[in-house]
This record gives sequence, structure tokens and C-alpha cells, in this order.
Amino acid sequence: MPVARLQRILLCLLPMWIILSTASSHPQHSICQLVQRTAVCNNGKLSSVPARLPKDLEELQLNDNNIQTLQNNSLLDYPSLKTLSLACNSLEKIKSNTFQDLKLLQSLNLAHNYLHVGYQETSHALKTLPRLRALDLSENKLDDEMIATLLQNLTSLEYLNLSGNLLERLDETSFSDLHQLKELDLQRNIMYEIDGAFDSNPKLQRLNLAFNYLLCLTDFHMTQLVVLNVSHNFIEWFSSRQDLNDTFLLETLDLSDNRLFFFPFLPDHSHLRNLYLSQNNVRFYEHLVDNSTLPNTTTTVEFYNMNKYTGNVTVQLWDESIHGDIASLEILDLRGNQVQYFPQGFIHKMPVLSRLQMRTNCLETLNLTSEQFSGSLYELDVSNNRLNQISADVGMLTVLGNLTYLNLSLNNLELLPSGLFSSLPSLRSVDLSYNNVDICFPEESETKTDNRTTCADWKNIASLRQLYLKGCNLKIIPSSAFTGLSLTCLDLSDNPGVIVQESIKSLRTLQHLGLGNTHIKDFDFSHFQSLQFLNISGNYLSHVPPSLLNLDIKVLDLRDNNMSTIPVAQANTLAQKLQTVFLTGNPFNCCQIEWFGAFETTKTINMVGQSHIECKDLFQMRHRVERFQAFWCYQKGEPIWWYFVLVPICLSFVGITIIVLLTSKPKKLPMSIKKKCLKRTSY
Repeated sequence: MPVARLQRILLCLLPMWIILSTASSHPQHSICQLVQRTAVCNNGKLSSVPARLPKDLEELQLNDNNIQTLQNNSLLDYPSLKTLSLACNSLEKIKSNTFQDLKLLQSLNLAHNYLHVGYQETSHALKTLPRLRALDLSENKLDDEMIATLLQNLTSLEYLNLSGNLLERLDETSFSDLHQLKELDLQRNIMYEIDGAFDSNPKLQRLNLAFNYLLCLTDFHMTQLVVLNVSHNFIEWFSSRQDLNDTFLLETLDLSDNRLFFFPFLPDHSHLRNLYLSQNNVRFYEHLVDNSTLPNTTTTVEFYNMNKYTGNVTVQLWDESIHGDIASLEILDLRGNQVQYFPQGFIHKMPVLSRLQMRTNCLETLNLTSEQFSGSLYELDVSNNRLNQISADVGMLTVLGNLTYLNLSLNNLELLPSGLFSSLPSLRSVDLSYNNVDICFPEESETKTDNRTTCADWKNIASLRQLYLKGCNLKIIPSSAFTGLSLTCLDLSDNPGVIVQESIKSLRTLQHLGLGNTHIKDFDFSHFQSLQFLNISGNYLSHVPPSLLNLDIKVLDLRDNNMSTIPVAQANTLAQKLQTVFLTGNPFNCCQIEWFGAFETTKTINMVGQSHIECKDLFQMRHRVERFQAFWCYQKGEPIWWYFVLVPICLSFVGITIIVLLTSKPKKLPMSIKKKCLKRTSY
């Protein structure tokens, strides 16, 4: 009987066992997404390469897993692979025959692993990839010796990424087998020397050496290079080989964030278009050529051991030809240097210059005529210098017909060329912030000296869209100051007491308006139906201007005003439109913060500095609005003076009660004190 019962039980379980066994034998694709011939198996906590994927896969992504070793048989089932990515695993080694059958593999990503552990065996595996074109070995803690071993015989390689490793010194053997190499990324290593490292790479076009410890780049002779990035190093000198007559193909040279003292000594023949020199110590020394002012000053500099084939090289520091060929230059970025002037003819040598960025230098004067700027100039930024005047004749202003962006902010300007802005037909953005230039009145006779004026005029410039006049000590803006303009951005902030209401009424196209720190108490914004960004911080506003409620404002800055609350109805209206609001620095009333809840519950609003928005309670104590508990506040409809009367009454009642007790039972209290406090001592 028990045997028969057991048989019946087994027969009942048989269908379930069949279903489970069938499911267990079916290929598991749940951790991988299959798209045509690509399998994406990222972030799957895999410890090995998944099996039973389609055999005709051409791309396999295994990023962000836990694979430590690739075994010899790990990829046997996928001989058609062309792209394999194993970035961000715990990969320590790749067995020698892992890639034996991957004859079609062209791209291999091994970034951010631990290949320094088993680099020797991994190098044998890489040698079995005859068509490998792109290899990423970044972030693997590899040093010079390991890299040299890994790259042996990879003659087909065209793209190589070695960034974020521990490379210190490169020489002529480092990449000697990479004859097809076109792009090399070596940024974020600890390199201090690259002696002849790229002489065996005649096809190299893009080289990134940023964020290393290089001290100089002399004898530059890589004529085939198109892009060179050596930013964020410690380079004091850059000079190309002087004895080469070949034309360099270099188009972009980035030397920013270094320690350059001199303008780089560029090739005599080149196609250089973009030169980035920001955040260096570059200045010009042409004034030192006259030894009568400084008789002990040298006019030459000598470079020792520039390369092993030539002797020492002596160059004239002040010779204008030392700058090399800059005739093709379109972008020159000299921000954050120490330039006091341009050498004679320097600007004229760049006939196609479109962008000149000179922010934060030491320029004291700027003569657009004598410098002979080209008609290609599109952007001129000379902000944060020491300029007190700009000069230009009418003919020069006519030449600058392509100038679109002009930034003159943060200078000491008092004089401008007459008609400077009206003579520039393409002008779109002007920044005159933090200067001493006023706005011209139509009826006033302008103060002119040699075709220069003390005020600026923008009337009827059809192209102008952005105008910045922050901190110009403006008091009254003429009613016709913006006549004929279609401005989308106007910033008049940091002009305390300026009167602007009438002058800007006509600017119905405004989208961005800055009136911060202008001492306004109220303002009618109903004329600006296109307004999206408004800065009215640092003023005397006690309430949100009602005219804002009908506008589609996206960003509103109300910091540092006198607002004690925002009515709930207004808060709900604004909450439906605003994306960003600034409210810190207002003396909000802790008992009237319902507006905070209206903003907080609207998930689409970003209250910048929310944790720093404060309010004051009945006793003038400060609290963070987001943490304040309202049980200390009076209920709606109760007069607040009642609380100020109630507190003294309560204190008086307590005091009277104590006095009554002391007078009604005068003997009991001393006896109680004596009993509890005056105990007999033990001595």
C-alpha cells in the first residue's frame, strides 16, 4: 500500500518536473539584451562570459560586471565578434589563448580594470588579434614597462587609450611597433619626459598629453599631427624645430593651464587654426628691445640640448617672426595671462582671426585702428583688463562689420569711439558692465575729444539682442535709450537708485531682465509678456509684484528683499509656472509660511538654497522654514497682540501665587528648606 501511494505521488509530480527541466535547459537571456547582432550584458553581476548567446554575435558588451579572468574557452562560441567591451570589471588577466579564434575582432575595451596584475599573460592574448584597430587600456594602474610589454607587435592598432595610468617616461621604444597609430590618449598619467616617443608613428594625427607633469616641449617636429593637447601641465617653453621647411598640418594646439612665459615659438609653415593659451604667464617683451631703458637686459635666449642632432640654439626674443606662422589662426585664447599690449603688427598677421579672447589680462589701451583687426573678427572679449579708453576711426569700425559679440566689462572705461556701436551692423551682444560709461541723452551735446565720447548710444541697432549694463553707476536712463531695439536680454543690476520704468516699456521682446540691487520697491512688469527670467534680488520689495502673476516666468530671483510672506493664492499661481525660484535672505514670518508648502509640493519647482530659507517667530528667533513647527503660532483670525498680553498675565499669576503661599504659611517654607537642605554633618 505505501508503495502504491508513492507511485501515485510521483505520477502527480512528473508534469511539474518536466516543466522545470525544460526551463532549466533553455538559454538564459534575461541578463542580456539582444539587438540584432549585439548583446548588451552590462551591470549583470556576471563573474564569467555568459554562454548560449547567438553564435553570430558581432558585438558583446560586458561592462560593469565582476569578471576577474578570461579563460581560454570564454569566447569560443562567438568567433564573429568585432567589438568586445569589458570596462569596469575586476579583470586581472586574460589567458593566452582567449582570443585565439577571434580573427575579426577590431575594437577591445578593457578600461578601468586591474590588468597590472597579470599583464604578461594578457600581452600574449593581445598578440593573437591580427585586425585589432582600437584598444582601451585606461585606468589599469599600468607603468612604463607594463605598457611596453602589452603593446608589442600590435602593428594594426590605430586608436589607443592609455589615460589614467602610471606612465612616467616615454622614449623611442614605447610605441615603436604601432606604425598605423592615428590617435593616442595619454592624459592623466604622471609623465615628465617624452623623449622621441612618437618618432615611430608617422600617421599619428591626434595626441592628448593633458594633465601630466611635462616641463617643456622643445624641438617639436611632428609635421603630421593635426591636434595636440598638452593643457594642464607645467610647461614653461614651447618651440618647434627651427631647421624644418616642411609645412606642419597642425590645426589645434592647446597649451592652456601651463606656465608659459612667452608666446609659443610656432612652426614657420603651418595650418594652425585654433590656439589655446589661457591660464599661463604669457606676456610680450618688445619694449625691452630698446636697451637704453634697460641697458642690462638681454635680447636673446639660448636653448641647450634641444635634440641630440643639433647644438644649442639662440633666438631673438623680440623678433616678431619668432611667433611663427599664424596666418591661418581663427581662434586665439589668451585669457588669464599678463599681456599688457600687442607687439607691432601682431594682430595684422592674423587676417582670418574670428575670435580673440583676452579676458583677465593687463591691457591698458586698445587701438582698433593701429592694431589692424581683420574684417573676419566675430568675437572680441577684452573684459577684466585695465582699459581706460578704446580708440578707432570710422574706417576701422566699418571694416569690423562681422563683429557680433563685444565684451568690455570690468575695465575702467571712460572714453569710447564715437558711434562705436551704431557702426557695427552685426552686433548682437554688448557687455559694458562695471565701467564708468553713461548712456547718451538725445538732446545733450556729447563730450567729444578726437572722435571719442563719454557716453554710449544704442538706438536703432536692429541686430542687438543682449545688453549688459551692470554696475555702471547709472542714475537716470533716457526714455529713448532703447528706441528701435529688439532686446531679448537686458541687465541693469547693481545700479542703486536707477530710474528705468519709462525707458524699458518699449522692450516687449525681453525674455531676460536683471534689476537686482536697483532699490526698487514696486514695479509694473505687465508690458513684458515674453519675460521668462527675472532678477529682482537685493531690493526693497515687501511683496511679489502682482503684475508677475500674469506672466509665464520660468526663473524668478527674489533674494534679499523685505518680504514677510507670499499670499497662498499668489504662491499657487506661481507654482504652476516657475521652474526655479530664489528666496533666501528675506525676513519671512514663521506664522505665515503656507506659501512654502505650495512650492514644496510642486515637484517641478527648484527652490535654490531651500535649506537656507529662514523665518522669524513671535520672539524674533530665526528658524529654517522647512523645519519650523507651527504649533507656536496663533490660529487664523486671532490677533497677534493677544499673545503679547497673555505672556505677562501668566507670569504675573505665577508670581502672585508664590507670594500668597509665602504669606499664608510663613513657617512651613523655612522648615521645609531646613529639613531638606540643612542636614547635620558627620563631623
